[in-house]
Amino acid sequence: MSGRFGQRRGEWLELTPGKALRGTEDRMAAALVWLEKDAGIPEKLVKRLWSGGDIKLAGDRLRVRVFPEREFGFEPAAQPASILYEDDYCLVAHKPAGMKVHPDGEDKRQTTLANAVAAHYRDAGERAAVRHIHRLDEYTSGPVLYAKNEWAQLKLDEAMAAKKIGRTYAAWVEGAVDPALKVIDAPIGRDRHNSRRQRVSPGGKSAVTHVERLAVYGTGRGAASLVRLTLETGRTHQIRVHMAYAGHPLIGDQLYGAKGGQLAYQALHGEQLTFEHPVTGEIVSIGDPWPPELVRLDRELALLRS
Repeated sequence: MSGRFGQRRGEWLELTPGKALRGTEDRMAAALVWLEKDAGIPEKLVKRLWSGGDIKLAGDRLRVRVFPEREFGFEPAAQPASILYEDDYCLVAHKPAGMKVHPDGEDKRQTTLANAVAAHYRDAGERAAVRHIHRLDEYTSGPVLYAKNEWAQLKLDEAMAAKKIGRTYAAWVEGAVDPALKVIDAPIGRDRHNSRRQRVSPGGKSAVTHVERLAVYGTGRGAASLVRLTLETGRTHQIRVHMAYAGHPLIGDQLYGAKGGQLAYQALHGEQLTFEHPVTGEIVSIGDPWPPELVRLDRELALLRS
């Protein structure tokens, strides 16, 4: 990435502050202020870079070591991840259903998305730590956002905490969803009777899901619906819990009351990921097409209309 946000030269980003440093007695002090206020590098990172000798002045140019080589942190998989978007700061990878975002200690032999992203970095000859910004359930497919350096991670973590990273999902659910169902605002907490489940609970954390009905298949007890869901919060199993609470468990989601039979896991896919680029400020919107198994499910359900 180059232009007004600088030119990458290996581990270093070369910037031209211009008049910001002219006529100042302490050019480095002025450079540190410019990096924070104008370039947008978080204050604590600027201080760490300065203390580590990773900010240098060379004439009218400013060089900042924002791309230091790092260990992946995960053993690279045999096959790299499918990449939906990438630049010097961010990466969005497709996570297939049945793959965990990162190892959880249960099965060290299992390949996770973290291992697949590490394989992508390996194959590209890039030494960057694998840093995910958000997660998806093991059996939910869709895009996962990664930061490729500390600058991006700090900014994206901040955006995630401020609910500024948009995530839109497609879900196939049991029953005919009422078109009047637009928002589910119900707190979510742990299910005391089943450690694998979450539940709507007055004492839980705030959780808001926006619902748009796209299609209804069939009638009566055998009806199903396709809905588009947008998260305002990101609680564990939020969509699964909220749709079950609304009387429409996701097809295949037997943990939350689905009948089962049409799919071996919840019919849920992340369709769109939208975020403000941590450096340029531009809005990045990444789509992820439905995987073949959900295309097939949708076609099978569509036959109920005929």
